[in-house]
Parts: sequence; structure tokens; C-alpha cells
Amino acid sequence: MTSEDRGAAGPYTEYDNLPVLHAREKDLPLLHPYGTVEVGGRYVTPGGGRLTVRKDGKHLQITLDHLGCPAQLTAEKTALFERLGLAAEGHCLHAGCRHHVAAAGAVLRSFALRTGSIELTTFVRAALAIELGDERPVDRLLKDTEALAGPVRRTAPREHGSSAE
Repeated sequence: MTSEDRGAAGPYTEYDNLPVLHAREKDLPLLHPYGTVEVGGRYVTPGGGRLTVRKDGKHLQITLDHLGCPAQLTAEKTALFERLGLAAEGHCLHAGCRHHVAAAGAVLRSFALRTGSIELTTFVRAALAIELGDERPVDRLLKDTEALAGPVRRTAPREHGSSAE
């Protein structure tokens, strides 16, 4: 077990009753669910995550880091974040680009949101709603995406090395 400051990864700081943040993150603005979101911004979310938005070609790259937030790592929330990613992916399919929902486990969630598809603030509000336990915004986004691009839901992911059908 590491020391209280968590060794080389620390020191960590309590922040407004949220999970602890690294010392360099304690000055990040707390993102209000109805606040504006800027491209190039980095925020602390109401659920204790760290949200980063940057421009990447024709997409906005949105990264949501839930390190140290066990309440955000449940199977139910992971499934909801996957559905949110599918909503973004559906717009990309409709526009002719193809990528998969990116995720590194449940701790780091990464989304590619095509510029001109889902409004950034709407997408981020849906992510914040998941953190706070509300799946309705994700359901609405996914329904709107499927009306535009057709079904985007996937069955269980294939195992690596499985034979083609």
C-alpha cells in the first residue's frame, strides 16, 4: 500500500466533498450541469471526474477520467457511458467516418464527437447526468441518433481471437 500522499502519483487534495484530486487539478473549475463547456477546457465534474475537451480534426475529443471515483465505475454507469458513445458514433457513421467507442476500462472514458453533430453542451450534460444517476438524456440522444443514422446499438463485444462467422 502506498503512503497517504500516494507516493509518486500524489499529493492528493480533498475538493468540495468530491473524490480526492491531484494537487495540480485542485484549481480546475467545477463544471455546473447547466454551465457552458469550452473546447480546450478542463473541468472537475459534479461526480468527481475530470473532463477534458479538445479539437481533433473534424471531431471534438472528450475525455472523462473517473480515477478515484468508485461510484462512477459501476456496471450500470459503464453501460450508460457506452450508450452515450454509441450516440456519438452514430453521427459519425451518418457522416461517413468510422471509429469505435474508445474506452480504457471504466476509469478513462474517451468520446469522439463529430463537429456539427450533437451540440457539445448537450453531450456533456448527458455525461454529467449519467454521473448523477439519470439515464434519460442518454436515451434521448441515442433515440435521436438512431432516427438519423439507423440502429447503432451493438450486441456483446466479440472476444479477440474468435473466428469469423
